[in-house]
Order: sequence, then C-alpha cells, then structure tokens
Amino acid sequence: MTQAANLTTSQKYLTLEDYLAYDKETEIQYELVNGELVEMPSESDLNGLIVVILMFALSRFVSPDRFRVKTEIAVSGYRATARIPDLMVLTEDAATALQGAARSILLPDMPPPALVVEVVSPGVENEQRDYRYKRSEYAARGIQEYWVVDPTAEQVMVLTWVAGLYEEAVFKGDQRIVSALFPEFSLTAAQVLQAQLD
Repeated sequence: MTQAANLTTSQKYLTLEDYLAYDKETEIQYELVNGELVEMPSESDLNGLIVVILMFALSRFVSPDRFRVKTEIAVSGYRATARIPDLMVLTEDAATALQGAARSILLPDMPPPALVVEVVSPGVENEQRDYRYKRSEYAARGIQEYWVVDPTAEQVMVLTWVAGLYEEAVFKGDQRIVSALFPEFSLTAAQVLQAQLD
C-alpha cells in the first residue's frame, strides 16, 4: 500500500475529494481503498486480451460510447473508496453524466454502470479483492451485473442484481455465459478465458 505523499502528518486517510485532487505524477495506477492509495499491479497480456474480446462481443448489443476501460467508480466502503474496473458498460444515464467531465470517474451522485467486469490476476490478495470486496462494493452501488473473469480458476462468474442482492452463476469450459442484460451473448467461458472468438 502506498499513501499519498502530499498528505499532512495529521491527516491519516484520504477523502474522495483529496483523491480527486491528488496529482500522482507517476505512471503507477492506484485505487483508493478505505482512504488509502493502493498500488494496482500491471495487467497481464491475457487480461488485456480478455477485455478486448468482451468489448468486441458486447459491441453487438452496446454502442461504442458506452464502453469504458480504466474509468474509476466511487463505491461505498469503510472510508472513501474508488475502484478502477477492467471494463464498464455504462447505462445511457451514466454516459450522459460523464459527458464533459474533467476526470473519467462515476461519482456517488451519478448513476451506476450497467455492467462491471473484473479480470482476476493470480494471487490470494487479487482474488479476495475481486470476489469479496468488490462484490459487496458493487452491490451497494446497485450495479446490475458484475462479471468476475478468472483465468486461474478457469471460470466466469456472473453476478446479477436481484431484489437488492447478487445472484451468482458460474460458467466453465464450453458453457455459454448467460447474462440477463445481454441474453443473446453467445460466447462460452472457454472462448472468453482463452481470448478467442471461435
């Protein structure tokens, strides 16, 4: 974990306003997690390809202006928290709210995205973050679907918002991924995990 260097010694945690004003002056990517800047690991090539494949497949149902990669989203946490999903598909209202924004972040007063996708990097810490913490944070934000794509576990978990909670479905191998948002989505878990369309 790395905390912002420009904090005063009496200030232990960043607020969302501090985070938005913080000038990182570095190529390192950070998420704000419970008031602290946490350095994010760089993505593997496979993780990046998975995001591209999903964007390509979902482009049959969603216009290009609704996709966001590395756009931040403020979520509920013990203290201020802002996540950077691997992929977001915005609702029309969320896309409208971001128009003209100086920074690509969905603030708490903005509508949530329709879909958030996280591609899990290897390691227990990454698994806990994507399966546990982000699950509760995205649920509290009211995001309709949250997909956890896990190359190590060789599965795609689709969490669908139903009556205030996420219902979970896990897809492996040649099982077609089923999405309430995109019922005509036709890729299998294996196609997504191997970043292949055929």
